Amino acid sequence: MGTINHCAYLKSRVFCAFIFSLLFSVPAEAMDLGLIEPEILQRNLNSYVILDARPKSEWLAGHIPGALSLSWEDYTRTDERGVPYRVWPAQELAKALGKMGISEHAAIAVYGDADKSWGGEGWDCWVLSWLGHKGPIRLLAGGIQSWRDNGFRTASGAEKITARPVQYRFKTNERIEISTTEIERHGPGIVLIDTRSLFERIKGRIPDSVHIEWKNFYTGKDRRPLQSEALKKLLRDNGVNAGEQVVYYCTGGIRSAYAWLVHQLAGLPTARNYEGGFEEWSRLSRNRH
Repeated sequence: MGTINHCAYLKSRVFCAFIFSLLFSVPAEAMDLGLIEPEILQRNLNSYVILDARPKSEWLAGHIPGALSLSWEDYTRTDERGVPYRVWPAQELAKALGKMGISEHAAIAVYGDADKSWGGEGWDCWVLSWLGHKGPIRLLAGGIQSWRDNGFRTASGAEKITARPVQYRFKTNERIEISTTEIERHGPGIVLIDTRSLFERIKGRIPDSVHIEWKNFYTGKDRRPLQSEALKKLLRDNGVNAGEQVVYYCTGGIRSAYAWLVHQLAGLPTARNYEGGFEEWSRLSRNRH
């Protein structure tokens, strides 16, 4: 590529990123996301609705007392186009949360193990943010591992819902998701990050995407989310500027939602989750050609 053409390409990419940020940036006040340490949660159990993002079998085997099960496995389905792992429609999710006694203003603490749930705690936080949740959303730092390591009590078996049903009022935040059409249209204005395994990527990927497996977004035996500087380094080492408009994807929006959450917790410019994932991309691509 000639020098002039190369400079023109760089200017085009910078301009597209700038326009994209104007159109799709989300004000920080729109989402109240943060971490909560086990000791703080343990002292304030009655102040939070606690959601267990692991598979229901793990929740039944042992969970934080009072925690309700909200696994992506139970709130996704195959859509009318044959794309699996699609999140329930917003009105159905809102109705399910309301039946559990959860309102849009509730303070919520989410936990998982960044393992058996494939980062489902990130998906829970993304879904609540997508619904426009108005109350604080806190991720338990270190997950169930840290809770147990602190010697805090767990319960087993199904928790009986004692809260009265309420109406969960939602207004979806479309600026933290992205459609296949938008990805195609924006071109160099976004950076696509593939959070799947290398084996999955070898079998097929979205063109021009960067590969950073989702397991690189946490660290330590408790699998704590990367802090800001560590995440910036991870992105930089893979050729991604932390200020660029990032879209995370995986197979069906679960692992990518975890990466999205880590990105948000690090205080970087708002990212987006391609919830349809490679399953949607590959099916729509086949239909187009």
